[in-house]
Amino acid sequence: MSKTIIVSNRLPVKISDENGEYTYSSSEGGLATGLGSIYKDGENIWIGWPGIEVNESGKKADITRNLKDMKLLPVFLSQEEISEYYEGFSNEILWPIFHYYASTYVNYKQSNWDFYQSVNQKFRDAILDVAEPGDTIWIHDYQLLLLPGMVRSKNVDLTIGFFLHIPFPSYELFRLIPWRAELLEGMLGADLVGFHTYDDVQHFMNAAIRILPINSNSNILTVDDRPVVAEAFPMGIDYNKYSSLTNDNAVLEQIELLKENFSDSRIILSVDRLDYSKGILQRLAAFELLLELYPEYIGKVVLYMVVVPSRDTVPQYKELKDHIDKKVGNINASYRTMQWSPVLYFYRSLSIEELSALYQIADIGLVTPMRDGMNLVSKEYVASRTGNNGVLILSEMAGASKELIDALIVNPNNIGDITRAIVQALNMTLAEQETKMAEMRKVVSQFNIFHWVRIYMDKLQEVKELQRSLQSRHVDQRIAKTIITRYSTTSKRIIFLDYDGTLVNFNTDINKASPDSGLYQLLAKLSSDKANEIVLISGRDHHKMDEWFGNSGVHIIAEHGVWQKEVGGKWTSIMGLTDSWKEEIFPILNTYVERTPGSFIEEKSFSLVWHFRKVPKDLGDLRVSELVNNLVYLTKDKGLQLLPGNKVIEIKNIEINKGKAALNFMFKKDYDFIMAIGDDHTDEDIFKALPDSAYTFKVGSSLSAARFYLRNSGDVRQFLHRLSSE
Repeated sequence: MSKTIIVSNRLPVKISDENGEYTYSSSEGGLATGLGSIYKDGENIWIGWPGIEVNESGKKADITRNLKDMKLLPVFLSQEEISEYYEGFSNEILWPIFHYYASTYVNYKQSNWDFYQSVNQKFRDAILDVAEPGDTIWIHDYQLLLLPGMVRSKNVDLTIGFFLHIPFPSYELFRLIPWRAELLEGMLGADLVGFHTYDDVQHFMNAAIRILPINSNSNILTVDDRPVVAEAFPMGIDYNKYSSLTNDNAVLEQIELLKENFSDSRIILSVDRLDYSKGILQRLAAFELLLELYPEYIGKVVLYMVVVPSRDTVPQYKELKDHIDKKVGNINASYRTMQWSPVLYFYRSLSIEELSALYQIADIGLVTPMRDGMNLVSKEYVASRTGNNGVLILSEMAGASKELIDALIVNPNNIGDITRAIVQALNMTLAEQETKMAEMRKVVSQFNIFHWVRIYMDKLQEVKELQRSLQSRHVDQRIAKTIITRYSTTSKRIIFLDYDGTLVNFNTDINKASPDSGLYQLLAKLSSDKANEIVLISGRDHHKMDEWFGNSGVHIIAEHGVWQKEVGGKWTSIMGLTDSWKEEIFPILNTYVERTPGSFIEEKSFSLVWHFRKVPKDLGDLRVSELVNNLVYLTKDKGLQLLPGNKVIEIKNIEINKGKAALNFMFKKDYDFIMAIGDDHTDEDIFKALPDSAYTFKVGSSLSAARFYLRNSGDVRQFLHRLSSE
């Protein structure tokens, strides 16, 4: 029976050493709660570092044995590994770059990278010790970016998911990492790569296709013939847990104490881990500006700030804490009265009961990170507002802002913006508070942690179905043998072959993608069989096709069907076509050539083609979008069609169609074997036009009307060689 293996840097357990005896307590984090329903079931298991350094083999064995009863498997790390892999590479390279602090805190060290690789290998070995074919592996977060690829290389049968819990940076930042390609290859070992927001998905896709030699279609990346899906799954919290805590006796006691202490003050709550990405100093500056510009709030508003200790021995974190201490001190020194302190600052962890009480009594939840993958504090605050009152002020840089749109959304870099939001929140009517909070509570309730787990795992299985479907359509030895057997028993065959991307690879210079001697020999061998009619059907100019293949013993259909030439015959074209529209369209295309270095116009008999193969991807995509928007209505009025291709946009008469051209060719005989191979959007017209009995092949893409697919032009030639040998 297959099982699910959860893998993260830390296990969901706290281990304490009390006089040589270890005690164990479960973590209360959102991830541990959500995944508890998975790893505690059946043979499922969670793999991770137990959180303490253990050197003695006997103690390791004891911990391993005790954790096994909790469905946990430890990966033990030495102090040097923790320092180099976790503190070094994970938190001094990946964390700042992924949070857009590349120029401030990043320190590239080769030893950090070496240990990052070796620790990921440790995790790989731990997985492979317990994993079996058919198992599902779900790997979490930035400390284990290499792990999916490492596991995939050793066991291709596993289902592997990966989820990144922090933001993924833009390409311009990610490419600064010296080991960027290796990190991407590691992530792409997964079948499904999950992120909190659509922006993160786009950044990842952009980095992958610009750094690695892989293709993409929508949110699907093709890696070694395996489709990998990247998608957004906004993480939730245990909504019922936080909403039900409002009736907990310990929480109610805390609430009474808080009400007693703050009977005359409105409370603004700030809860964060100590980190430069959280925007704590900017939040303090905004509160100070509030007191300066709106003195009527002095004595009436309190900023209740909780900062949870984190890595305060690291220089930049210690420096940040010092700045926070000084800022709090300055504000309190400037505005404190005998009865009132503006900032109540706690540098410690709070129990969930204490947090719940604060969430319930705070008039405003102030959550303004500079950059955050999701930020669950905002959702915990909303879930705790069972009375539907209160106001959430939320940074637009937090993933949660894409869901909690009824919050007051602010730019965390704009101190004035935060201050104005606080004023707006303090003056918001109860009716407006209730309307906004009710909507946010509905979102947090529906998209909870269990929903997040379910939709991710459902999508992972969907991706595996896609992969299996693709594998069943790939021309392997069995399918090839079946087709060849059918081929050998027929006597009137027609074979349609596209040129660019099918018989030859693409070239940035279209004139250099010329046929080689091997291709001429292959076509000669195929056409020498009297049962075969070989038709090259291409979008290329008919003059160029004639120059290359005019004496090759094959029929030619050029310019998507405008021109046709049978073996030994002359070129004929579709009757009634006009090219008068070029006078108006050509100048428009030319403006895009002038604005886009590397692009050019190719003119054919009855079409114009704008090429952008040499243009940087993002600029090319932008110009294509502009061009299509510019031409879509103009071309429709003139009976023209905008045809997207591989790094081209072609404008042609709407009557021109490869599918129609193929059908016209077929009407001349009653063929008992029909085959078509193509790679482009235009070839889909052929696949759709041919009868269901035809053997149709798409090259290099899983999304097609074709019955089968081949990986690349090399596969195409190899397959055709096998046919010609029959």
